[in-house]
Amino acid sequence: MISTAVIISALELGFIYALVAFALFLSFRVLNIADMTTDGSFTLGCAVSATLAVAGHPYIALPAAMLAGACAGCITAALQTRLGVPSILAGIITNTGLYTINLAVMGFSSNVNMMKTVTVFSSFGKLKIIPAAVITIVMGAALVVFLSTRLGLSIRATGDNPDMVRASSINTAFTVTVGLAVSNALTALSGAVLAQYQRAADINLGSGMVIIGLASLIIGETLLRRGKTWVKVLGALVGCILYRFIIAIALRLDLPSECLKLVSAVIVAVAIALPAVRARKGGN
Repeated sequence: MISTAVIISALELGFIYALVAFALFLSFRVLNIADMTTDGSFTLGCAVSATLAVAGHPYIALPAAMLAGACAGCITAALQTRLGVPSILAGIITNTGLYTINLAVMGFSSNVNMMKTVTVFSSFGKLKIIPAAVITIVMGAALVVFLSTRLGLSIRATGDNPDMVRASSINTAFTVTVGLAVSNALTALSGAVLAQYQRAADINLGSGMVIIGLASLIIGETLLRRGKTWVKVLGALVGCILYRFIIAIALRLDLPSECLKLVSAVIVAVAIALPAVRARKGGN
């Protein structure tokens, strides 16, 4: 049986990691770019958040982490739009460089201990789900509103048909830059919240974050296939919470922690293949 504590923990982590799913929805689905900066931006958010929280600024740490993540997204966009580097390679290059930057932010230490540090969760006691849920819901709503603005519509059009957007005299380099900046800001915010949630930051916290985000996003898309932008964002949130429950069940089955990455990969593969399997059955 899964205890109440496990359920609450899955919900808390689901809300926190949902920010990464929102980010990948923007980059992967809206802009149609496979942004590999995600892992590094997540760790960057952790590093900035932990460093500022230890310095006594846990609330300032969150927007600061978002700003740092946005800068990382801008670098990836510049490599892609200004220097002609393919999108995947641009993300990998930025992600590689962020490893050293993240170490520098943490004082060239591989981890930061925050056990005696005041965080944004401190005043909520055991009700950590409240700030986690509020932050994620507010950012999800902000993303929906942003994508409905003129700039947001231009970003969506850039992902759908960049040639048409260029013919309309819209600067695609600008829309890509803004899109990747917002995406990585959300990713960094997720890392910032997680660092304060678990009172620790580690240089390897962002490892595999692309898989986690994609798994959550695809699970949500499988459940909520069609709808407006807010339905798709909601699907990313629901998918992330379900993903955390799947991981919680796997842990309850006493699977070694080393197997979690394999479980994540299997979840992504199954979620991606499910629509094709359904289509074949429908065709038969």
